[in-house]
Amino acid sequence: MDKTNLNNYFHSLFPIETETVEKITETFKEFTLDKNIRLLDKETISTKTYFLEKGYMRSYILNEDGEEVTTNIYWAPCFVNDFLSFFRQQPTKEIYETLTECSFWETNLENVQQNFHTIPEFREFSRLLFVINYYKLNDRLIEVVSQKAETRYLHLLKKQPHIFQHIPLKIIASYLGITDSTLSRIRKDISKM
Repeated sequence: MDKTNLNNYFHSLFPIETETVEKITETFKEFTLDKNIRLLDKETISTKTYFLEKGYMRSYILNEDGEEVTTNIYWAPCFVNDFLSFFRQQPTKEIYETLTECSFWETNLENVQQNFHTIPEFREFSRLLFVINYYKLNDRLIEVVSQKAETRYLHLLKKQPHIFQHIPLKIIASYLGITDSTLSRIRKDISKM
């Protein structure tokens, strides 16, 4: 069990001693999931938190017409979870699904709470992680309501070109808040420039 990527993620966000990181991650267990497998289903309670070490996944909802609407796309390395469900032990509203084969590290709420109460650096790391996730969510919300579809597409293509190699365009279109035919038209128009 090589926890190098997991441990390095802690170091990448916050100056923290190696021994402290090893103590935080000692309870994490490794597992893998194939492509198109649900990590968390709607209306379930998240009992673990997950570090995505390798792969791509998404969260999505079903709208009133029963269509899938992608709410977020995740790529390694990052933590993936419905944090409200995890910390408040309430049912999830979204479905979390792998888009490629994925490798994870997981730990349970009891271990996370123990780390909160005994390791000050973990509290600070978690606070920073929540702020970063809030910023990303807020930034995405502002983009969706203030930018045209083409601008959102070009921005995503510029900032995260790798996702276009691993994620179906239909899911990317949903993430951008447009139909796949609109995305095809945008891509066609841009290719003519």
